[in-house]
Amino acid sequence: MKLLRCMSVLVAISLATASPAVAKGDAAKGKLIFAQCAVCHKIDKAGGNGIGPNLYGVVGRPSGSVPGFSYSPALTKLKITWTVEKIDGFLTHPAGAVPGTRMPFAGIKDPASRQDVIAYLIAASR
Repeated sequence: MKLLRCMSVLVAISLATASPAVAKGDAAKGKLIFAQCAVCHKIDKAGGNGIGPNLYGVVGRPSGSVPGFSYSPALTKLKITWTVEKIDGFLTHPAGAVPGTRMPFAGIKDPASRQDVIAYLIAASR
């Protein structure tokens, strides 16, 4: 019985620390906000690209790496990994964060709303 409890604690600890991508937002609210993104972006594992690249698994993915999507030279040259922080900065003002991006989106000014969207991106990618 002690071994079982010990194993349960170890599993709980590993699950709690396994995900490096953590957003402070509310995924349910983020899904509603993402509706404006869904005009150009899909977020499903089996789906292709839309006008913008498929955002399934974007958190932790290298920039400009979705197969079959023609990125702007600015995003192709960016060479970053999309972390929660990098996505937050990008969503604040895409053209300011990556000059030359073809993404015609003014950005999300409210920090809580950005975190909600990022929480949704993470949740929808599981």
